[in-house]
Amino acid sequence: MKLLDTEPAASLPASAPPPRSNTLRMRLLYAFAAILVLSSVYIVPADQQAVVTRLGAVVEPRVTPGIHLSLPWPIDRVTKLKVQQLQRLVIGGALSDTVVGRAQPLLSQFLTGDQNIIHMRVVVQYSVGVPADYLFRAEDVSRLIAAATESELARRIAAHSVDAVLTTEKAAIQEEVRAAAQKLINGYRAGVILASVNIESAAPPPEAADAFRDVASARADSSRIVNEAQGYSNDVIPKARGQAQQLLESAAAFKQRKINEAQGDASRFTQVAAEYAKASEVNGRRLYMETMEQVLPRIRKLIVDKNGNLDLTIIRKGIDAPGDRK
Repeated sequence: MKLLDTEPAASLPASAPPPRSNTLRMRLLYAFAAILVLSSVYIVPADQQAVVTRLGAVVEPRVTPGIHLSLPWPIDRVTKLKVQQLQRLVIGGALSDTVVGRAQPLLSQFLTGDQNIIHMRVVVQYSVGVPADYLFRAEDVSRLIAAATESELARRIAAHSVDAVLTTEKAAIQEEVRAAAQKLINGYRAGVILASVNIESAAPPPEAADAFRDVASARADSSRIVNEAQGYSNDVIPKARGQAQQLLESAAAFKQRKINEAQGDASRFTQVAAEYAKASEVNGRRLYMETMEQVLPRIRKLIVDKNGNLDLTIIRKGIDAPGDRK
């Protein structure tokens, strides 16, 4: 048997390198997986809240701040909202009109209860209350808020006179409009919280502005005069009351003094009468003498003897005497 000569086979490497297409596919697969993982993790900042929708349906209506997981995009979509940020809208013109000082009469006219036209510009500040409702319940939330506030504002303005709107009832109208508009917005489930309704300006039409200013000036003068009169009254009335009280106290003291004097005189007379009754002749003579002692020194005296003769020189001397008195 003839042996066949065979060549040694070429030695092959232990493992052959994979094709380049497989390496690229693996890289793409890893990148896609990383994207899916990264899109599943989202962070909600401290001043925000989020709403998660899955294939268009809301699955998480309110997500609080922090790190959260969701299904990869586009299955889940995360919408973040700044719920603590106050948003602002103007009724009776646009913000740009406020900056440049341009007025829009047809947008700012309101009719008061006494049939007067007044121009008003109102600023409404609001924030997001329910994120899911804010995003999906209304197509234009700011327009809904403006319509609700304007409706309630017109209702309240129509219930007051123009003087009340311009002066004393302004603050009350603002709060009433805010509360009523909030109730109306809650009925629509717009997910909004009204922070304030502020009447920035309220003025009569330009054609009647001078007349309104004259009325306001007259009202201010009237108020000033009334205040001055009230101040004068507050100054005079206490003084008059003090003087009246002083007179009453003086009269009461005088009355009490006279009563005491009368009671003392009556008591003294009673005592004298009692003593006089004990010895009427002696006491009577003594009283007569005491009385004469008090009376005679004050009168002019003519002395006639028992025969009835009168010395006229005594009369003459009595007249000329400087110490004699009638």
